[in-house]
Order: sequence, then C-alpha cells, then structure tokens
Amino acid sequence: MKQLLLIIFGLFITGNISAQEQKISSDALHSTPKLVVGVVVDQMRYDYITRFWNRFGDGGFKRIAGDGFNFKNAHFNYIPTYTGPGHASVWTGATPESHGIIGNNWYDKFAGESVYCAGDPEVNPVGTSSSAGKMSPHRMLTTSVADENRLHTQMRGKTIGVALKDRGSVLPAGHTANAAYWFHGEDEGKWITSSFYREDLPQWVMDFNASKKAASYFKEWNTLYDIETYAESGLDVNNFEGGFKGQNSASFPYDLKKLSKQNGGFDIIKSTPFGNNLTTDFAIAALDGEELGQDDITDFLTLSYSSTDYVGHNFGVNSKEIQDTYLRLDKDLERMLNVLDEKVGKGNYTLFLTADHGGVHVPAYLETVKIPSGYFNYGEFKSSLNEFIASTFEMEDAVSNISNNQIFFNYEKLLEEEIDVQQLEKAVALFSLQYDAVNKVYTRRQLEATNYTRGMDALIDMGYHQKRSGDVVLVLEPSVISYSRTGSTHGSGQNYDTHAPILFYGHGIKQGSSMERVEISDIAPTISALLGITYPNGSTGRPLEVALEK
Repeated sequence: MKQLLLIIFGLFITGNISAQEQKISSDALHSTPKLVVGVVVDQMRYDYITRFWNRFGDGGFKRIAGDGFNFKNAHFNYIPTYTGPGHASVWTGATPESHGIIGNNWYDKFAGESVYCAGDPEVNPVGTSSSAGKMSPHRMLTTSVADENRLHTQMRGKTIGVALKDRGSVLPAGHTANAAYWFHGEDEGKWITSSFYREDLPQWVMDFNASKKAASYFKEWNTLYDIETYAESGLDVNNFEGGFKGQNSASFPYDLKKLSKQNGGFDIIKSTPFGNNLTTDFAIAALDGEELGQDDITDFLTLSYSSTDYVGHNFGVNSKEIQDTYLRLDKDLERMLNVLDEKVGKGNYTLFLTADHGGVHVPAYLETVKIPSGYFNYGEFKSSLNEFIASTFEMEDAVSNISNNQIFFNYEKLLEEEIDVQQLEKAVALFSLQYDAVNKVYTRRQLEATNYTRGMDALIDMGYHQKRSGDVVLVLEPSVISYSRTGSTHGSGQNYDTHAPILFYGHGIKQGSSMERVEISDIAPTISALLGITYPNGSTGRPLEVALEK
C-alpha cells in the first residue's frame, strides 16, 4: 500500500511539474519583447555582409546573423529605391503604391511645386530656429508597425526615432511616435525635433547637445586597420571618388577639423563613419533618457545609420572608405548590442537589421572593366523632349517637371490647347525609347489599366501612386544613372539596388538562414505577428514564419 501511495504521489508530482513546465513554455511563447529595435543601414547592399565577413568581429554583424535568422535573398519589390520610400516601406510593410512616399522629393501636380517626403510647413522646429526642424510624417499615408504597437498598447508603449537624416527618423517612427530626433550640423551639431511631437527638447537631449559630443569627432579619419589589408575594396587613389573640398586627393587620411570649414561645418561628420558613432551615442542616450524596454509593455527604437549612404555617394561602393565605414559600423553594432544586453536584458529585446536600398558600382569604374554602364543627362533629355512636343503638337510648356525618372504633364496647358493626353503619352513614350540609355517606358494609361505580377513591370506598378506619380515613367539600362561621374547612387529596380539584408535577432527569433526570396515589405508584418498586434493598415507583405519561434 505504501509503495502504491508513493507511485501515485510521484505521478502527481511529475504531472504537476510537467504542467508547470508547459505553462512556462506557453507563457514564454505568448510573451512579447520589452523592446523592438529596428536598424536600417542606409545604402547597404547585401553583399557587404559576405564581402567584409572575414574582417568583422564576433559581436556585431556576425552575432546578429549567426545567432539570429538571416534572409539571404531579400529584395525591394518596387521602384524607385530611394531613402524615403525605403524607410517607409520597411516600417509600413507597404510600397509607394499604398504609403505614398514615391521619392525623397517629388513634384506635387496639385500644388505645382516640388515637395519633400518629410517636410511639413505646418509644424515648428524644436531645438533650432532653422527650417530643418519643420518635419513630420504627414505625407506618409499608412500606419507603421510602431504606430500599431502604440494603438495596441493604448499609447503606453513608447516609440523613439533616431537618425542623422530627418527622413530616416521621422518616417520609421510613424504618426504616433513620442518623438523623432535628427542631427542638424549647421546649428553647432545639435539633435533636433519638431512640434509635431513635442514643444521642447527633453532634458536628456539638451544634456547630450551640451556635452559637445559631436565636436569630439572633429579628428583624423584614417583606416581602422592597416590600409594594405583592405583587399576587399579597390585602390585608395582613383578617378571614381568625390572626396572633400580642400583636399586634392580622395584618399586617407582626412583631417576633419581642418576640412570642416569648407564642407558644411559639423555636417562633414555625416560623411564619415563617425556619424554612425554619433548616432549610436545618441541612441544609447535615448535608451536611458526615455527608459525604453524597462517594463513589460513593448517599446520601439527606430534606428537608422545614415553615414553609410553619405560615404557611398561620395566615394562609391568599391572604395576603401566604404569598407572602413562598415568595419567601424560592425563595432557600433557590437556596442549597441552590449548596451541592450545590459540595460534591457538578453532575451528581452528583438532586433531586426535591413537597408533602405542598395547601391550601384560607379559606372565610370565599370566602363574601365568593360561592363555596360553609363550616364543619362536629364537636362538634355528635357530640352529635346520639349522641342519634340513643340514641333509635334505646336505647344510650349507641356511638361511641368521631370523627377524620379517620371515625366509630369502640365494639365492646365493641355486643356487650354485641347491636346489629347493619351496621344501625348504615346508620343512621349515613343520619343523616349529612341534614347540608347532608356530601356523601357510606361505610360499612366498602361499602369492604371494593367496589373503586372512579375519582373520590372511589377516593380514599376508597386511603386506607382495614381495621385502622386507622373504620366510617363522611364526605366534606364542597367548601371546607367543620372549622377556625377564620381561616387555611387541608387533608385533603380536592378539587383544592386533591390538586394538588401534582412536579419532578425533576439526574443522570439529562431537561429537559421534561408535562400527563399522574400521582400522588404515582409518585415513589418513579421514583427506584428511576433507582437500579436494588427498589421500596418496598408501592409501588403507577409509574416516570415520560418524565422519565428513556434
């Protein structure tokens, strides 16, 4: 009888422990991270991870990719691939077709003027008297995942945006953010915001600005390691880099304090890896100042590293400068992860890392190695186009604007001259195709009447907003750009601009990798699924279930 009672008691204890373990496992499954950190690296091609992998330390990119989930075949699914649309798409799970950010700048056909994606004349600058503070996300038409988290938590979950670029901070943080901060180099190197968020700077931001941290980066920029070991990039002295005013050669080292006088004062920091250092400094200050991740209600930190884009535009994707910038960014990521471990706790935060677009090899360089490439002069094209329309339709000023590879018609003029818009579209399309550097042309009628599902056609379609986009859209040949002959740029639907990293790490994320083709618009719904919240209201992406713990 005693043995029987012991067996029954043992079974009861075992069953009770098993039930407790199941409850703990279930609780862990349904718990949410205390903090979501979304990192967008401006102009980061995916192959920077593989190209510089052996030079990275163990605590930055390698930690995120090795301990997290790495989607190796992630792409932007629209054109144009610019910073504004990129950040909006990452955080809304939508494309310009829905969220409305069709470029960094675009021609507003109703107002008859060019507008900026984050510009807002109705708000006031905070922390500066400059118009650089007149920014908000009001032109972004859909919610972000951070917005949905705020709504889900009855506004108790915080959102703070941080980036050197205003658009890199404002658009990711969304419409309901507690604040978004960006760097204003012309005003003694201060971090600022706008009255869209608050009427004054919090004390922690004033303390950071008063610390003169930005000024500490007026120092020499030389390579982190011996430049002779930078075998993963091209020659330091070449004809394909811009460099800085005041220095004859675009080559190391750079005396930033001396060069700052001719290169925008504090703004020169943006075009060096020290801009990323400064961004990390400020992000860490935001963690403390806003007490992010310090309770069980999920907060968001939207963090964009902008200096990678400035360096890429100036020096190109194959430069020693870009390699040094990424080796230093690797250390910034390590520093950020260590601070998150300490202040929020390992396993208490989820981080994703992606880009807003990639970048093209400098066409002038590609020409030297016999790869088809070149440059397109929109000034000459517009002049020729106007002459053609004037002679064919006997009218002047039919074209109001050409921007983002899109031609905008002057509808008032067309009505006045009784010109058939469809005929003009066809004529302009045929004229444009005569240019060697133009690969394809799409008209408004085509894009509104057809639902494209694959190839370049679909990318144009997903990036086309009926009210905001132009009347004729041009697609240039691969590696043909409208830019200077030095430095890299972006904006196309080619793989060098669309292929970007998507890395997930931390709470709720599996360890692994995938070569499945996924899209940047899948990031926001994946984070939404992890948090158990509504997807952003314009999202067209899908949750990447393979990366999530069951």
